[in-house]
Amino acid sequence: MRLLANENFPNTSIRLLRESGYETESITELMPSAADTKVLKYAAANKQVILTFDRDYGELIYYRKIAVPEGLIYLKFDPATPEEPFEMLDIVFKNGIEIIGWFIVLERDAIRKRKLPGF
Repeated sequence: MRLLANENFPNTSIRLLRESGYETESITELMPSAADTKVLKYAAANKQVILTFDRDYGELIYYRKIAVPEGLIYLKFDPATPEEPFEMLDIVFKNGIEIIGWFIVLERDAIRKRKLPGF
């Protein structure tokens, strides 16, 4: 599974993901200030799972049909620390929750999943 951290994803969590062996690219490093549509198309072309705090991706995927990534994890909380997103994702990944083909809404106390179009 290849990950793409959106610009709003903490650099500390990106570093921790990489140190833990997760193949993770960062929009901040690749194409700063890129529009969400460009990020979505990049992730789809590179078969990546988007990690984001931005709720607009649902509209872009389901209603505007811009592109469909391998998966998307929308973290729907304000992180208490820059490490918290990594800590939450690490638990999800280690518990074997299926990511590929899913739009996942991750909250501190809940996970919701919706199948991505075409999967």
